Amino acid sequence: MFKVLLKFAFVLVCFIVFTVGGVLIYITFAPQIGQSPAGDHLERISQSPNYGEAGFINNIPTAMADPLKIMWEVGDEFFFNAEIREPKEAIKTIPFDKAKITSIGADKAAISWFGHSTTVIRIEGKTILTDPVFGQRASMFGFAGPERFNYDPRPMIEQLPEIDAVIISHDHYDHLDYYGITHLIDRVKHFYTPLGVGSHLRRWGVPEEKITELDWWEETVFENNITLIATPSRHFSGRGLNDGNKTQWASWTIIGQQYRVYFSGDTGYFPGFKEIGDKYGPFDFVMMECGAYNKLWPNIHLMPEESAQACLDLRGRVLMPIHWGKFNLALHPWKEPVERLHAALQGEQVIIAQPEVGQVFYIDLDIPTAKWWERYE
Repeated sequence: MFKVLLKFAFVLVCFIVFTVGGVLIYITFAPQIGQSPAGDHLERISQSPNYGEAGFINNIPTAMADPLKIMWEVGDEFFFNAEIREPKEAIKTIPFDKAKITSIGADKAAISWFGHSTTVIRIEGKTILTDPVFGQRASMFGFAGPERFNYDPRPMIEQLPEIDAVIISHDHYDHLDYYGITHLIDRVKHFYTPLGVGSHLRRWGVPEEKITELDWWEETVFENNITLIATPSRHFSGRGLNDGNKTQWASWTIIGQQYRVYFSGDTGYFPGFKEIGDKYGPFDFVMMECGAYNKLWPNIHLMPEESAQACLDLRGRVLMPIHWGKFNLALHPWKEPVERLHAALQGEQVIIAQPEVGQVFYIDLDIPTAKWWERYE
């Protein structure tokens, strides 16, 4: 009996060693993980006033959630209530009309939402793409992790026009997608990222001359008429096991001659919204995170009521909720974020844009407000 137990223990140990070793090898060499800043690049970004001893930091104290505590408190709900967190049927999308978005005059602005935080913005004759995620999963693994909702038809990279600028908020898998970046390299004039995120792009083959990294409050002008500012957010970063906060996170302010647009990326609520609004507002159009929240991680994502308040802080005229409707990343019902957002803004002078996936609309002409999600279970 002792020999049997000893043999079983040996097999178990070998299994654990090989499994852990395999995972470590995968994370070290799999290209979709990306790479952390190193060498001269690390030396440069570490001079940022927003870089601390362990990496990038938020500008107010931000306690992070304990993963073990989360699993202990919500593990049963995670495994047994999944049916309310995803639509039960395919979401009917509107085929993306490339001609409609590229044919508008330079005095107009148009938007199309591809679900979650991926949007196409046409502003003053230029096309900007935000957080382009087109892969099947928001995960380092191709076989596991949050899988995208079923869209019919599914928006494809091939439908996009030529892109003048890609702006990336941070390096989490639901915002920075290996598949999306590698399939866009030849179709994008320039990529703009927070500090350090360019390291991932370089590993994936994006030429150095096509990458610009900005610290918070830094700005650049592209195509001679549009200013991009990397504005603060309250979040964190990391794609592997030991690269937490090695790259920065940011929101983005887009200022043209006629329009001012804000893209939140991922963020918890913080005084920075009012600071941004005072400095660059009022905004004609605000794209604000609204989804993937929970009371166990209140500092790094917005509750819908906080999404509403953040838009008010920014002095936004039109608000489009993003970061919902594409991935199951939290425990709330998939429709709940926008339903709570509408309730929170009742009585406020804010127009809530609710486009269907793929729909193209003009910021100041035909803003869609119908609650299309009510058609689905």
